[in-house]
Amino acid sequence: MEWIYEPWPWYVSGVMIALVMFLLIMVGKNFGMSGNLRTICSICGAGNKAGFFQFDWKAQRWNLIVVLGTIIGGFIAHEFLMIDDSVAINSDTVADLQSLGFKSAGKAYLPETLFSLEAFTDIKSLSLLIIGGFLVGFGARYAGGCTSGHAISGLSNLQVPSLLAVIGFFIGGLLMIHFIFPLLF
Repeated sequence: MEWIYEPWPWYVSGVMIALVMFLLIMVGKNFGMSGNLRTICSICGAGNKAGFFQFDWKAQRWNLIVVLGTIIGGFIAHEFLMIDDSVAINSDTVADLQSLGFKSAGKAYLPETLFSLEAFTDIKSLSLLIIGGFLVGFGARYAGGCTSGHAISGLSNLQVPSLLAVIGFFIGGLLMIHFIFPLLF
């Protein structure tokens, strides 16, 4: 018997996210991935060097399970639930990406130009990854959370700052993809 794997429909995933958010709100917890980096740094002793990392990280241990679950879930999905690596995206998008040098567009989830082992030997790719990492880290810290924290948890709590942050994320993404991205590639 051959198994055919299909992604879960949006309405199943949406209900599951809503259920998890309802449970978190009921127990007074906030969801977000960027806060886990602070927790991990605190566990490793960063509080001895910077005041930002001096907090009760044990109160955030529950959120580290989310990180572990994300890693395990990604591994299971990749190793056991994917039948091929192709991505169903618009043919015009594939053509645009391929014209920019992303030859694996439409064939793989991660562009080999940026995420292959060879990217670490190319100064341009390595610079983009490092600068992008710093910008994402700075943005998450400046905005008081990451996209998942604001878009899922903050909006679920009806927080106006989260709504403003999500609007800013979308505007930044549109500016990046339409104006800055073509200049880089």
